[in-house]
Amino acid sequence: MRGLMLALLLVLPVGVNAQSGEPAAAAMSNVGGGSLALQLAQLALGLGFVVGLIVLLGWLLRRVGPLAAQGGQHIRLVSSLPLGPRDRLLLVDVGGKQMLLGASPGRINTLHVFDQPVADLNAAVAGNSDFARKLQALLKREDQS
Repeated sequence: MRGLMLALLLVLPVGVNAQSGEPAAAAMSNVGGGSLALQLAQLALGLGFVVGLIVLLGWLLRRVGPLAAQGGQHIRLVSSLPLGPRDRLLLVDVGGKQMLLGASPGRINTLHVFDQPVADLNAAVAGNSDFARKLQALLKREDQS
């Protein structure tokens, strides 16, 4: 592309442009590579700015988390058991009462409301794995020392 424009510059006569009054070679150089390179650079900078802004916003959302307050939640998911590719059983704690829910696409059914809590919320949050118990024991030892 640049070679073609350079060839046109060499072939065209160097004179005065009748419409603008400026030399023809100067008018061609304004249309040629200088302004095209400037436009491409501006386009690349704008694109880079937008992509950088998207990456920054994604990082901030991951860092801050959801905008809803997490501390004052009265509804907590205690446990979940998948029954199939799209169906699952959910044990949910709502204000101290635990409920067993059946969830499928487009529908949630209450299967049972328990009078006494079935599962401990702290154990559900920490997990029932051996690793989680060992980690909690180590953390409790550090707090005591």
